[in-house]
Amino acid sequence: MSSPGTSMFTGFTKLCKGLAVVLVAGHIVVRLIPASVPYLALIPSRTIPFAWNLITAGYLELTIYGVVFSTLGLLFMGKLLEPVWGSKEFLKFIFVVNILTSLCVFVTAIALYYITRVENYLYMPLAGFHGVLAALLVGIKQIIPDQELSLLRIKAKWLPSIMLLLSIVSSFFTLESAAYLPTLIFGTYMGWLYLRYLQRRPETKLRGDPSDDFAFSTFFPEFLRPVIDPIATIFHRMLCGRSDASAEGHGYTLGGAPLPGSDPVEASRRRERGARALEERLAADSLAAGRSKDESHEDASENV
Repeated sequence: MSSPGTSMFTGFTKLCKGLAVVLVAGHIVVRLIPASVPYLALIPSRTIPFAWNLITAGYLELTIYGVVFSTLGLLFMGKLLEPVWGSKEFLKFIFVVNILTSLCVFVTAIALYYITRVENYLYMPLAGFHGVLAALLVGIKQIIPDQELSLLRIKAKWLPSIMLLLSIVSSFFTLESAAYLPTLIFGTYMGWLYLRYLQRRPETKLRGDPSDDFAFSTFFPEFLRPVIDPIATIFHRMLCGRSDASAEGHGYTLGGAPLPGSDPVEASRRRERGARALEERLAADSLAAGRSKDESHEDASENV
């Protein structure tokens, strides 16, 4: 018999359960065969011959706390995002973000070594699913930005920003911040980059989300946006301002304005679908909790 407290742990998708098994299995392998870490984790000095590390490192958790946190984060966020995006797009998002984040972390580690000459940057094992989790938070920001989380009393659109702020602050008090901070930063940015410019929208046959509510400056407080917007515009033109064809493929004109058919209406529909999916999940959990309460009362009456 299920209790009301267990209803929130139901409704996870098969794909997320499968990915969770991969994370748990990877951690078990590391525990049983510690010598496998150099072959699966991202170690910058060994990446050139072991290029597959750019893929495997993102699905490898080295600590029990990491595998528990990553598994729960994947299951709960996937329960919201996968029904909106579809299983194929959800898996593609995870794969692309993971490999792009690993590439950026690898380049950063090499750059830090040449700048500081600290060899630890070359030999530190870098692994974990937290980069993808950061990107999934960006997906939550996109589909249900104004949904207030009852426990935290904050809107979902601020989750990536708060996570990064706390991570940066904590990095001043930890010795191994290089093992997680670049991954979180690049995971967040790659998640936004993919959703902003690359994600295919079958409804309009265009790519990305050009709405103002999902601009890069929305990760920052409002008083900083006049400073952030001009900088973001430079990167925008680098990404989709080289040619008309490239711009049309991303749903933008050369000046950055949306093309016909790529206005914020589709983004609004996507947020509505996200909010509707969230409401359905909450309603299902509430219904399951109510049923388990009734069953508990019936059992108590029978016992009496």
